[in-house]
Amino acid sequence: MSIAARIVLRDVSVSFPVMSFRDRSLRSRIVNAVTLRRSASRPHAVSALKDVNLDIRAGDRLGIIGANGAGKTTLLRVLAGIYHPTSGNVDVAGRCLSLFDLQAGFDEEATGYENIMRRGLVIGARRAEIDARRAEIADFTELGDRLDLPLRTYSSGMMLRLIFAVATSVEGEIVLLDEWIGVGDQQFRKKARERLDQIVAQAGILVLASHDIELIKSTCNRAILLQEGQITAAGTVEEILGRYLGGAGKAKA
Repeated sequence: MSIAARIVLRDVSVSFPVMSFRDRSLRSRIVNAVTLRRSASRPHAVSALKDVNLDIRAGDRLGIIGANGAGKTTLLRVLAGIYHPTSGNVDVAGRCLSLFDLQAGFDEEATGYENIMRRGLVIGARRAEIDARRAEIADFTELGDRLDLPLRTYSSGMMLRLIFAVATSVEGEIVLLDEWIGVGDQQFRKKARERLDQIVAQAGILVLASHDIELIKSTCNRAILLQEGQITAAGTVEEILGRYLGGAGKAKA
């Protein structure tokens, strides 16, 4: 475990501008550009995170709990550097392994081997690092000669094997998970679970967003409750689950 891993967020807010239908119309945009006139209805913004303060240190296994639309995935993307805050500061010390948005960087016309390189570069690995692990990744997928074929010929199960193998091939001091990953048939799922358990055990920090109460209980030692983009509670897993489930103490699974 790395003792250097740390995440600090101070007053972090994320907003997404949303234009009205009228502002998005081609005719309206052309007229405004020609006449140098601004639309009377200014674009408004949807707030995804609001003044989030968070301090995560080495050894923390943080569960992010909240209803759909609470901002869990947005927060993970901020930690991963995918989203930049509208305001506030994000300080991340340690290499992040982001185990979500797993299909980003894959090309259906490229072969499995070519996609190993493409996806590896997307998740921040160096070309030499991917080359060194290429055989190991291929062996883990159990796809054999199919890796020489384009992805469009793959079944969904084959795709998931390749996606998982590449995503978990790079070590990270900070592991970010949006739900636990389960892929493939029963035999492959067992192998995938063992690898994921090993990655989590070796990580300095784990941040897990999940609706699975038992998973949060068994994996995390801290939790936060997100509601409408704000952290409304932080504490032990039992405390936060109790509040989330509406209990007055220990959560009832």
